[in-house]
Amino acid sequence: MKELLRTTDPTIIPFAKALLAGEDIDCFEFDVNISILEGGIGILPRRLMVADEDHFLAKAVLRDNGVEVTGG
Repeated sequence: MKELLRTTDPTIIPFAKALLAGEDIDCFEFDVNISILEGGIGILPRRLMVADEDHFLAKAVLRDNGVEVTGG
């Protein structure tokens, strides 16, 4: 799996997941539990991961919709 997105903005992850689902790209959200433990103050980022073979297309989908991609 490759990192596609890392953010502390709670609205970006659901938006990105919806965009990827619309293109039939599976994704997995990392660091959900740790961000809940920190109390929702938004200092610990969440990561969105995709399969290696989907990474290029997933980056293009997010960029085309104005989402800043952080993963290499």
